[in-house]
Amino acid sequence: MQTEFAFFPGCVLTQAAKESKMALEAVAPRLGIKLKEIPGWSCCGASQAQDVDPVATLVANARNIALAEKMGLPVLTSCSTCLLMLRRAKAELDGGKKDRINTFLAKGNMTYHGTSEVTSLLWVLAQNAQTLKTKVTKPLTGLKVAAFYGCHSLRPESALGFESSVNPSSFETVVAALGGQTVPFAKRLDCCGFHAVYPAEKSVMRMTSQIVDSAATSGAACIVTPCPLCQMQLDIYQEAAQDIAKSKARVPVLHLSQLVGLALGIPGKELGLDYNVIDATKMG
Repeated sequence: MQTEFAFFPGCVLTQAAKESKMALEAVAPRLGIKLKEIPGWSCCGASQAQDVDPVATLVANARNIALAEKMGLPVLTSCSTCLLMLRRAKAELDGGKKDRINTFLAKGNMTYHGTSEVTSLLWVLAQNAQTLKTKVTKPLTGLKVAAFYGCHSLRPESALGFESSVNPSSFETVVAALGGQTVPFAKRLDCCGFHAVYPAEKSVMRMTSQIVDSAATSGAACIVTPCPLCQMQLDIYQEAAQDIAKSKARVPVLHLSQLVGLALGIPGKELGLDYNVIDATKMG
């Protein structure tokens, strides 16, 4: 297992989803992983900035990766949208745009070389599932988990490339290593709607309700996602969505790092479970 990473937290982990960052920072040392936060990182663009200024967005992410290259480390993020933006930028840079973008980076005495890979917490855990299993001190025996991938962990497959976008298995592999049980979950590959919640609120609320109802119908004790944006959407907006849909189903929504922390025996408070909107404190 790679034990040292240039950590790209992204905006949401440092602000609105701080429980995800708390959990990751509590989990990493127990797994023998050292996270070195990238100094001076900037917003990845959140999958929307490229529609306004694609060159500026590519420059920003080339800079983020170049900062990791200076550290001599691969990049790790636990935000799926950051993962997509950084991976997409790397693919463009390595595919022929490096020289042009380096003319912009040169103004800041920086150069993108293409030497740092970009990965995610989910991928690292899935690739090292057997090692993860040996670290578990409190197996999640009997815990039924609705594993919600979300869009940017899987799609577009051409940019992410880790596994099939229609038949993935990484999340199930990780849950099994933790001793938990993934339930049949019809909405596991759906979009949570986070990026459309303001322009299309009613449609997104229906999407949120359908995901929660699908998890509840499957008998899940919780929904778990590798993306803090999905976690926020399904957690923060769940009450409103379910009230609109007149559904009584309420299911706690955890970030992947929080679930891992539970299996490692870390107290719920250290994992930020008391920050979750739908009560998850009983899980820890």
